Amino acid sequence: MISLHSSAIKASLHCSLPSSLRSTLSVPFSAGSLIRLPSAGKRDLSVLAASGRDSSMPSNNDTHGSSSKVAESFFRSVLGQMETVYLNRNPTPKSVLELVRSVDGHQLCYDHLAFRTFGIRGYGIDSLASFFLDYGYTPMDELKFPAKKLRALWFSPPDVSAIPGGSGVNGPLPRVFISELLVDQMSSQTQDVIKKYTQASPNGKKYAALSSALGTLTWEKPLSSEFEQLARYMALIILVLIDQGRKESEYAAWTLVNGYALNHVTISVHRLKSTLNKIKKLNQFLEEKSFKLNSEGGVLKVSPDGGLLQSSTVADSISFKFSDGVTKSIPCSYIEFAERLVLPKYQNVPESEIRESHRRDGFEVGNADKIFESTFQEQLSRRAG
Repeated sequence: MISLHSSAIKASLHCSLPSSLRSTLSVPFSAGSLIRLPSAGKRDLSVLAASGRDSSMPSNNDTHGSSSKVAESFFRSVLGQMETVYLNRNPTPKSVLELVRSVDGHQLCYDHLAFRTFGIRGYGIDSLASFFLDYGYTPMDELKFPAKKLRALWFSPPDVSAIPGGSGVNGPLPRVFISELLVDQMSSQTQDVIKKYTQASPNGKKYAALSSALGTLTWEKPLSSEFEQLARYMALIILVLIDQGRKESEYAAWTLVNGYALNHVTISVHRLKSTLNKIKKLNQFLEEKSFKLNSEGGVLKVSPDGGLLQSSTVADSISFKFSDGVTKSIPCSYIEFAERLVLPKYQNVPESEIRESHRRDGFEVGNADKIFESTFQEQLSRRAG
């Protein structure tokens, strides 16, 4: 990514994004891994006391899907630009999408889009969420990943018809999954690096969606040594903590150099019309074509209720020139696959009448925890092998 500091870009900022909604409620939560929010109406998206931060997120005062504050054409154009940056940088997702389309020959739908953020001084989930809330997205559940020092929220799309013949971001609007690193729980050294760049660009958080669409960082490029510090520092503390340290800091290193870029898009497998509409068959098909799939916890990730099945490729790597002139290979993005099964109470509904609302919704902590590792060095080394 390049940094968001050119005068041409600055001149465009005032007309870039819609204003966000600011009213919030203050509701205490327990420290469980998954917190279910109310399904409609006003929602509290303030950060939990357990996260150690005192900040809040805009809330959507409208009922789900009832209204939006930006035009659909503008909204989809922004998503399209995010997708374009993602596909231009990541050859694996582009190849997978082309291959699946060549076999399926039908509309390809996205299950969700995912982003990563730093949970500090407004740079976290709320910085991106405001863009989606303004279009009528509804905040749903919080997921917590204490071992990785992460939390996430997912957002349900408004009821908007797909563009006729539309595929990807022009098809049915996808869910949105936004995670954040709990920066104040990291080592002081890691915090110092993150604060150095977010404090130097205090207003960058206002332009998260624009940053993603332009393929830019809202802060200056870091030093190569700082990237290595985030990716490896915790592993040097003590041998027993090597694996855990790596996993809690590689997310930070990825976000430092990729910023608000799309972390991944997810193909809605059950919406495919070919024989690839079962995730096991799709996984086998991709592996036969020599695509490397994330093996953490097994290639196929299954929720405890058996209703959500997920897999993903290993992330691509790209060449990145740091501010000190050093060029290194860094992890970029990947593509995910999700199959949502019909809920038991709808098992008697004729197949021709099954809609997305009849299927398992939401996300699963155990699945997502392993999917995160698609950008981690252990998986990247499998790709190189």
